[in-house]
Amino acid sequence: MSDTALFPLTDEHKMILDAARDFAQNEIEPISAEFDESGKFPSITIKKMGEMGFMGIEVPEDYGGAGMDTLAYVLALEEISKADASHGTIMSVNNSLFCHGILKFGTEDQKKRFIFPVASGEKVGAYSLTEPMSGSDAATMRSSAVRDGDDYIINGRKSWVTGGPVADYVVVYVVTDPDKGAKGITAFITDANQAGFVRGKKEPKLGIRASATSEIVYEDYRCSAENMLGKEGDGFKIAMTVLDVGRIGIASQALGIAEASYSAALSYARERESFGKKIGQFQGISFKLADMKTRIEAARLLVYNAAMAKERSKTTNERFTLAASMAKLYASETAMFCAHASVQIHGGMGYSKEYPVERYFRDAKITEIYEGTSEIQRLVISRLETGLR
Repeated sequence: MSDTALFPLTDEHKMILDAARDFAQNEIEPISAEFDESGKFPSITIKKMGEMGFMGIEVPEDYGGAGMDTLAYVLALEEISKADASHGTIMSVNNSLFCHGILKFGTEDQKKRFIFPVASGEKVGAYSLTEPMSGSDAATMRSSAVRDGDDYIINGRKSWVTGGPVADYVVVYVVTDPDKGAKGITAFITDANQAGFVRGKKEPKLGIRASATSEIVYEDYRCSAENMLGKEGDGFKIAMTVLDVGRIGIASQALGIAEASYSAALSYARERESFGKKIGQFQGISFKLADMKTRIEAARLLVYNAAMAKERSKTTNERFTLAASMAKLYASETAMFCAHASVQIHGGMGYSKEYPVERYFRDAKITEIYEGTSEIQRLVISRLETGLR
């Protein structure tokens, strides 16, 4: 990572960048392979990340966060993800999908009750939108909530919940008025320790294995109306608004994976010899490295631009959907491009767990899928640019 004329870093930015880099290299990288292999949730390092302010970077200090800006968040997440994409996923969900949604749409009471323990690392937050038959078309969800006095009774099955096996609080999206389609969806903040909250099967994933993903089943779960996020029927709007922020987080994660892939490939190309030369001296390898570096720097500008667009939105209240979608699309495909090239440059060793590049390859793929697939990003971008639907 380097400072640029377009995105000059303040002393505060440099401070969190250095802190994130040091923590990632000293605390996360040494355990990354072990947790990838076991699939266990890295509770100890996540708690430490909370204590350092990484789990709520943009959250005001009054609510347990670091009170910094979006660029600071992106810089820190990039460094954490270089060391391990699983830690990056957990950090992104807590910051973007959980804390941001409650900060923007929650009541003062909700902010105090739910943001503080998650931003400070004491608790784990999660976001639950996807269902077994409702992925990219989120408006077709079937999980429901029915009013019963001062409560809502929630029933349904949610899938692919990051942090599901360990989450303390989950923002869940359910149908409260099936006749209104997307406008009949409502968001609630649910407590995992309450009756009716059932953790389903843990997903045996290809990558980001330590981020712990599972189904969550709601069986006559009684949720107080006080835990409704926003108003009844606001759920779909909240979900899409929060996903804009989530896409910046995943773009930052993808940038970190791409950088780790490139760094590993560059080191190997300088050390490995074949036919009497360092393999980096061969045009076939050097051109791959050139393409990787160029794509990474282009992705960086898109990601940082999206971060600044989000920062401006705090005063203008304008949407930053286009910038977020372009950053997420390009950065995720760059991560996959760089991870693939890095494995190829490593040859047979790239296929071995003795080197981390096979993990980068497995981790990179999910960045093209969650928070909206590449196909969905292209749909969003094209619709916003053409004005046609």
